[in-house]
Order: sequence, then C-alpha cells, then structure tokens
Amino acid sequence: METIHHRVLRKDNQLLVITHLSQLLTYVTGFGGLIVPLILWLTSKDKVLGMDEHGKQIINFQLSLILLTILSIPAILLLGLGILALIVIGVMAFVMPIVNAVRASNNEAPSQIMTIQFIK
Repeated sequence: METIHHRVLRKDNQLLVITHLSQLLTYVTGFGGLIVPLILWLTSKDKVLGMDEHGKQIINFQLSLILLTILSIPAILLLGLGILALIVIGVMAFVMPIVNAVRASNNEAPSQIMTIQFIK
C-alpha cells in the first residue's frame, strides 16, 4: 500500500523578498549574491509557496551574470564593447533583484530578463 504525503506550503512573501534582495550582498561584501539565495532556496523550496520558482530564477540569473561577465572581459579588446557590456551587467545585477523583490511582494512571477535557463 502506497502512502501519499501532501506538503502544505506556507505563504511567505517576506522570505521571497529577502531571497531576492540577498543577491545585493555581492555589492556589500564582494560575494554572497549567489551563495545566500542558493541556501535560502534549497532550505525552503519545499516549505514556502513560490520559493521554488523564485529561487530557480535567482540562481539562473546569478549564473547568467557570471557567464556574461566572463564573456565580456575578452570583449574589452573589441572596440571596448566589453566595458559597455560590464556596465550593463552591473546595472542589471543591481536593478533586477529589486524589481523581482517588488514582484515577489505583489505575488507576481519573477522577471526573466538577461536570464539563461540553466535550472528548469
């Protein structure tokens, strides 16, 4: 006989907002913008409503930023396009966590701008 376990997910928009804003730790400490949201996502994705979707988006966004940054560095030699790309990446890395924190507080899905879907 098979037992079916039903998980009851709690609604916690504040934790979703904190998870998005924790990406900004990179600007304060130089690191943590990937590690802290990853830990929050892994520890609460099965407990908090929407955390799995938002957490995946955050990890995908952070990995995308890292990849785009790595690709932009050699592009500096190509007419300075890498510098422009690094500026855009820096602005997006600051703005998008704030935008998605507001979206999370309003029960909206996170934005997928500049995000490669590594984790689906």
